[in-house]
Amino acid sequence: MTHLFHPARDDMRISRVLAALADPVRLHLVAQVADGSERSCAAEEWGVQVHKSTLSHHFRVLREAGVTMTRVDGRNRWIRLRRADLDARFPGLLAAVLAALPEEAAHPQDRAAAS
Repeated sequence: MTHLFHPARDDMRISRVLAALADPVRLHLVAQVADGSERSCAAEEWGVQVHKSTLSHHFRVLREAGVTMTRVDGRNRWIRLRRADLDARFPGLLAAVLAALPEEAAHPQDRAAAS
């Protein structure tokens, strides 16, 4: 069985969480699971135009920062947002980030410039 690193709630660091959320692709990934759903890591499910290896890197950064949880089920991996842990550790942070998403989507040129 594959063991993946997930920081404990008390070990989550604001600098790592903010760095993980600062990337436009990772922010998009977080938005996709913000409803509490669990999604497959299959590239075609996420609507991003990056290579599979790049997508895997983004998933790892989010997981190691404590933003997401990855569940391994055979050959499949499933991603979900660690909303309860984030809310307990950094109250209001996730809500503020998610509330800013419509504004972020309204300024796609800023996202392109950040890439």
